Amino acid sequence: MKVFVLPRPLPTPVLAFAITELGVDVGVMVTASHNPPQDNGYKVYIGPTADGIDYRASQIISPTDGYISKEIAAITSLATQPRGKEWTILKEDVVEKYVHRTSALCKTPGDLKIVYTALHGVGTATIQRVFHSAGFASLILVDAQAEPDPDFPTVAFPNPEEPGAIDLALETARAFDADLVIANDPDADRCAAAVNDPVTGWRMLRGDELGALLGEYIARKTSQGILANSIVSSSVLKKIAEHYSLEFRETLTGFKWLAKIPGLTFGYEEALGYCVDSKSVNDKDGISAGLMLAQLTTELKKENKTLLNLLDEIWQRHGFHGTEQISIRVSELSQIAKTMSDIRATPPVEIADKKVVGVDDLLQPKDNLPPTDGIRIWLEGSIRIIIRPSGTEAKVKCYIEVVTSGPSARKDSANTIAALKPILTSLLSGE
Repeated sequence: MKVFVLPRPLPTPVLAFAITELGVDVGVMVTASHNPPQDNGYKVYIGPTADGIDYRASQIISPTDGYISKEIAAITSLATQPRGKEWTILKEDVVEKYVHRTSALCKTPGDLKIVYTALHGVGTATIQRVFHSAGFASLILVDAQAEPDPDFPTVAFPNPEEPGAIDLALETARAFDADLVIANDPDADRCAAAVNDPVTGWRMLRGDELGALLGEYIARKTSQGILANSIVSSSVLKKIAEHYSLEFRETLTGFKWLAKIPGLTFGYEEALGYCVDSKSVNDKDGISAGLMLAQLTTELKKENKTLLNLLDEIWQRHGFHGTEQISIRVSELSQIAKTMSDIRATPPVEIADKKVVGVDDLLQPKDNLPPTDGIRIWLEGSIRIIIRPSGTEAKVKCYIEVVTSGPSARKDSANTIAALKPILTSLLSGE
């Protein structure tokens, strides 16, 4: 095999970009990602096609993953395996091309004060170059988290979704009176954002809020295209697509599924994954998503509006979509299997005084999706609950969506979610 090695530690989206740019067959990223150190691993991308699947430089799915696993299982000794002795260390050209292509997404940069944290990952140098090339002011770095460190010393878990992960970024934003906070996970394929809410102060936007904002922004700027999200994400993107007469698709959880949609204009999943330029990176990309968010914030600021103002416009049009995620970390994977089995055997008939009006076992899907280990529960009052094992961590996850309307919609949604959370937490914990 001809083997090419990236010139230095770089974001996962740069690898995904390089696969197409170099015309290679396989890409492997050894990555810290957003997991705790003991769960670090690697990601595998396939170039053009394999096993009858049009991969287009996206991550592996079945049956390819099974074939790879079978080959690994057959190896009894590494010493018996043939090994190449030559490889090519790539020059900076491929990184420069990624920076140029990504920065071109921004047409009208502004003078925003943007705080950025890489959460001890590899995003800092690349995102600085992208924002500089796009014409933005220098990012304000969270110095303690700017350089790669696989021990992640300032956070318990290097995932922007985890409580406390972006606390240092919020402190920096207050100190600099910033306009926006952008955070990447350590391999920079996820993007989180925080804003200064006039009611609560600085807070992180939920993954679905950011998905709605980027979806609305992109939908306004395209006359035709495809918007898509995973089944555990908010249902609001479908309504945005319908409002702008755009096509909408829904997939299983994970960008490995979203990336298989030909001609994807915008795709997202609530776990902070966003694809805003599938032609360049056919996967989630926290750097291009961060740049597009900065562009949107700039345009809104010129109209004396904020991201929260735009969110309010979306909620007024489609109803308030309140979402919440519950994650239960386990010490033994068998606990997850037992939880899923118990719920399937005895599904609830009522949760928090809300009647269960439907239960879908996603192992036997009814909406043309491939089978997956998950359970979808519908409650009266436009409430959707999905329970599934995490695909990357030792967790069982629960996703709640409550759609409400009217002057007290936000409060009604919050009260409903607050009533559901303790009961669902007990259900997931097997209590």
